Amino acid sequence: MTTGDQLELLAAPEPVPPPVLLEEGVDERSGEVAPVRIARVAVDTPLPHLDRLFDYAVPPELDPQPVPGCRVKVRFAGRATDGYVVGLGETTAHEGRLAPLTKVVSAEPVLSAEVLGLAREVADRWAGTLSDVLRLAVPPRQAKVEARPSVPRPDDDLPGVDDEVWHLWPDGPGFLGALESGTSPRVVWEALPLRDPAVAVAQAALATLRSGRGTVVCVPDARELDHWDAALTSVLGHGRHVVLSSGQKPAERYRSFLAVARGEVSIVLGTRAAAFAPVHDLGLVTVWDDGDDLYAEPRAPYLHAREVLLTRAVREDAAVLVGGYARTAEAQSLVGSGWARSMRAEAVTRRRAWPRLDVTDGSVAGGAPARLPHQVFAAVRRADGPVLVQVPRRGYRTSLSCQDCRTPARCAACDGPLAQGGRGATLACRWCGTEAPRWTCPTCGSARLRAPVVGQLRTAEEYAAAFPDRAVVTSGGADVLAEAPPGDVLVLATPGAEPRVEGGYALVVLMDTWLALGRDDLRVGEEAHRRWFNALALARERAAAVAVGDPATLQGLVRADPAGLAERELAERAEAHLPPVARVAVVEAPADVVAELASRSWPGATEVLGPVPVPTRPGEPEHDRLVLRTPRRDGPALAAALKDLQSARSAAKLPPLRVRIDPHAF
Repeated sequence: MTTGDQLELLAAPEPVPPPVLLEEGVDERSGEVAPVRIARVAVDTPLPHLDRLFDYAVPPELDPQPVPGCRVKVRFAGRATDGYVVGLGETTAHEGRLAPLTKVVSAEPVLSAEVLGLAREVADRWAGTLSDVLRLAVPPRQAKVEARPSVPRPDDDLPGVDDEVWHLWPDGPGFLGALESGTSPRVVWEALPLRDPAVAVAQAALATLRSGRGTVVCVPDARELDHWDAALTSVLGHGRHVVLSSGQKPAERYRSFLAVARGEVSIVLGTRAAAFAPVHDLGLVTVWDDGDDLYAEPRAPYLHAREVLLTRAVREDAAVLVGGYARTAEAQSLVGSGWARSMRAEAVTRRRAWPRLDVTDGSVAGGAPARLPHQVFAAVRRADGPVLVQVPRRGYRTSLSCQDCRTPARCAACDGPLAQGGRGATLACRWCGTEAPRWTCPTCGSARLRAPVVGQLRTAEEYAAAFPDRAVVTSGGADVLAEAPPGDVLVLATPGAEPRVEGGYALVVLMDTWLALGRDDLRVGEEAHRRWFNALALARERAAAVAVGDPATLQGLVRADPAGLAERELAERAEAHLPPVARVAVVEAPADVVAELASRSWPGATEVLGPVPVPTRPGEPEHDRLVLRTPRRDGPALAAALKDLQSARSAAKLPPLRVRIDPHAF
């Protein structure tokens, strides 16, 4: 970035000894010393203590090729390293001679000033480095794709906005009108089964496009992408949006990225990496089903796409649409703080839209709960059309124990849990894979086994035997169906793998809900309800639904009240001082390092919880975990302290710590 001829400095760089010196050039005609242009470069280095911008001289033979945002090669720490030019000028704060740019890899500007600023803020928010974030934001170069000329699509023949799909929400048509007029409303939207959310969001993107602005739409996974891509095409027409996902082939992904960077299209649909798409004149950011853990980046700096989009909306004054059938505590906090408005249908509309849910604990007249309760059996018999059965575990028999004394069946090699992969299959350890063909109980000597937890494959066998007149299909694990066959089919699916069916399901059954609530996880209740609501949303109008579990626990489903559930979840988080009310940093390292960190002084009112050992599997190095908890106002200071700590360790050539701020799960 420049101000006149003066380079505007984001932060004063520390002097770095250049590996090569550049002499000033001399103009042969005038004999005067020619000024040398200075390029400010974001160097691709993962080292925290070098996480800043560096100045390089532009040699005369490369001038005027470099432009802000282009890729270059520079000498850094004695080797050729990739980087991006982020600014050009004629002065530098560096007191010595500058090293020259080695090569202009491409004159294509792929890193915009807006995305650079966003990446810097995201890196600071999650105590990471700029280069780690830029690897997510900018895909690898494909030279052949870059050579393709730009062909912008004119937007003078845009279709009109149809607000009919938004009429179930009293504020819906007004929301579209605000987008079309160029304003930036912020909304947390509670979707309903009777309206396709992809079509509704497509109309919002069209309204934003008619105001001359662009849109970023993020969905959790590639399975959703196909459906949403078709919906956007049907509303916008061909060529007005692109799909951007890490699952694409490199050339296809880079082609989509360049179309956005060059301004050919201004609507992007994608997974979490699409949050950084370089959309010109951004007017709307949308995230669908923001509670899905696929939005959490599994690599450093462990960011969350929802938070990236919200940060970007503030930076670029864009509208916000956070939508889903369920609602997260984070989304509810936006409403509770007044930062966003809640968009809900009226209570009578919600009750009509969601299927009527009956709850059974599986018992009859006080007897023991049945694996296939009578209420479920009768509902399947009555169902006129496809039936969806959600089973909380994939596989066959995923948990085994002794039939006589109930001792869990464990592996003799690593003490891991034994499981059975199919009918007649040999028992094998879920951790190390060691088979146990002749297992006997170490406590009582019995060879008989029982399965307290079974997966969708075993459940499918039970349902096939009970309903021989129905075709039984499964979806889960490596075999996930996008669409179920029509007719009187019975679909057994794990949470998140439920296929759509034309016209919707006549019946939805939620099996073993107690298992979904039995995990040791901070978000167990929120995650379970999100998956249940998503399954119920696949039902047709006036469909039936049955849940097997505790009626008191499932009242939020019975009342079809996601916002009420989210409000209670947020209140519980506030009492426990957990995100999003507070800021939490989880640090994992060897025990001696964590012990030293536990005794360290941290900013503000930071609490130190731990250290505790982290459970590991055989072969994994042992390490401890430390949790740092602080009020939100002290969050930036805690992130800065952790970043300084990482920088000090990097400069001392010590192994980095694993630092996760507000992790989705820990």
